[in-house]
Amino acid sequence: MAGLREEFLAVFPELVKEILAPERNSSEVQYVADALDHVERVLNYNTPGGKLNRGLALVASARHLAASKGQTLSEKETRQALVLGWCVELLQAFFLVADDVMDHSITRRGQPCWYKVENIGLMAVNDSFLINSTIFRLLKLYFSDSPAYVHLMELFLQVSYQTELGQCLDLVTAPTDRVDLAKFSIQRYNSIVLYKTAFYSFYLPVAAAMYMLGYSEPVQHASAKAILLPMGEYFQIQDDYLDCYGDPAVTGKIGTDIQDNKCSWLVVQALDKVNDEQRKVLEDKYGRDNEECIAAIRQLYNELQLEQQYRAYEDSTYTQLQAMIQEQTALPAVIFADFLQKLFKRNK
Repeated sequence: MAGLREEFLAVFPELVKEILAPERNSSEVQYVADALDHVERVLNYNTPGGKLNRGLALVASARHLAASKGQTLSEKETRQALVLGWCVELLQAFFLVADDVMDHSITRRGQPCWYKVENIGLMAVNDSFLINSTIFRLLKLYFSDSPAYVHLMELFLQVSYQTELGQCLDLVTAPTDRVDLAKFSIQRYNSIVLYKTAFYSFYLPVAAAMYMLGYSEPVQHASAKAILLPMGEYFQIQDDYLDCYGDPAVTGKIGTDIQDNKCSWLVVQALDKVNDEQRKVLEDKYGRDNEECIAAIRQLYNELQLEQQYRAYEDSTYTQLQAMIQEQTALPAVIFADFLQKLFKRNK
């Protein structure tokens, strides 16, 4: 994967040039030169700094699909897969720039959130729109003569909408200015995770690779969703668990879900198990940013044995997903197995 990561990263500066080339190489440049310079800065600051798991998964999935037919990707297909991988990462950057403004976040990927950079502020909202627009420039540049073009356009538009619905659910369920645990439930949590995380983080990379290589039958995509969406839920539940129980020295961050009033897996499980006295602790302490309240919630989670409940959930989910992977025949099992092995028992 290290070699793939290096190959993937090497492409990004070329794509930034290609995105900006139509205006920079025309008479329009005299009108928008400053804006183009700003877009270049936006893309370079916000896109390549993360783990790149989604983009790398797309390229790996394309290679697995080709190998299942006894083939390797051609030079053109390799380039297209790398471009699609960056389209997924650009979508991620679009979401994160906007999300940080809405959540009043301070840092992202070890540096100040974009809106916190000097002289940026709420200009970051428009910058997030610009990032999103670059996806469709790349799709047109690399796929306008391909049978996959419309499929890919529709895929990115649909997944964007689904993710935005998930963000909306998250914001109306757990607003930043008040705590209302009556809105928290396991069903609401599952809906937020499905829409906000699973579609774009798990289904999108595989679906884009499938469309690129001609896997466009609805039954094939239904088979992929049946495994990848539950996998996305598993991933988010892991994240929620690690926010409270992970080692900051390993995860690289200190968890804040309790004080941030997040509708997390731990709190909805707690709400499903508490007695009246324990519920009062949740109502009095959850979503409060002080050490005494945070410690009280952590103590309650321990009393409810949520760590043990998570361990049991992880083991049973892993077994279920393994069985689902082996039972489906529409796609190479290795695509799903790769995802699952990276997830199981991860600690960061």
